Amino acid sequence: MKEFIEYVVKALVDNPNEVSVTQIDGEKTVIFELRCNESDIGKVIGKQGRTIKAIRTLLGSAAAKADVRAMLEIVE
Repeated sequence: MKEFIEYVVKALVDNPNEVSVTQIDGEKTVIFELRCNESDIGKVIGKQGRTIKAIRTLLGSAAAKADVRAMLEIVE
């Protein structure tokens, strides 16, 4: 799932080398922290949050197959 997030976000931003995803494992929850260049945050979020919402939806589907709950947070 971490690689999926990196792949999608790197395709969206202008500075793909500054994208990093940190995975924090819990008992039944996995939290992914996304860090990228400040100028690229708007591209990741998208108009009215549509892009980040779509990424979170796909991440939730992948997590359901693995029987865990996944959350994606953008860290500035």
